[in-house]
Amino acid sequence: MSTDEPAPAQPSRPPEPSGVDLARVALRAAKEAARARGDAARQKKQARRGGLRSGARADGRDPMALGAAINRLITERGWEAPAAVGGVMGRWPQIVGDDLAKHCVPQRYDEDERVLSVQCDSTAWATQLRLLAPTLVARLNEDLGHGTVKLIKVHGPGGPTRRYGPLRAPGSTGPGDTYG
Repeated sequence: MSTDEPAPAQPSRPPEPSGVDLARVALRAAKEAARARGDAARQKKQARRGGLRSGARADGRDPMALGAAINRLITERGWEAPAAVGGVMGRWPQIVGDDLAKHCVPQRYDEDERVLSVQCDSTAWATQLRLLAPTLVARLNEDLGHGTVKLIKVHGPGGPTRRYGPLRAPGSTGPGDTYG
């Protein structure tokens, strides 16, 4: 090829998946290929023996263990991140410490925005958690994988509604500056 010839034009292609998405796709494809090879070999062997029969050895019709069935379902549906965050909610005291866990409880995880919402029982603990939020996000991402949690949204305590009393104005919820 000489330097005078123009380079052939490259057609534009959609962006390739990268990182965790690429690994997830490759793992799923490898599992499906392995399963297909095993099924094909098993069917050949059963055809030589005279068709499908029930026997003492395990085959594809046998029931699965519950843990294996759940792990397979999580992998097939791509629920790895929500399941991992659910595990974090179960291990909350080990992650944040016992003192903070007594006063702050994780409520929900928004997978689209990657936001973890935490409810605190007092404004003082909510302030403390807001100060610790960057460190806690780094610790969670170290445990779950980079970018799983981008933000921790801290909610203070909700005040009681005041429905009755001589000084209640219609439509008010009580002293707003005290609870939040």
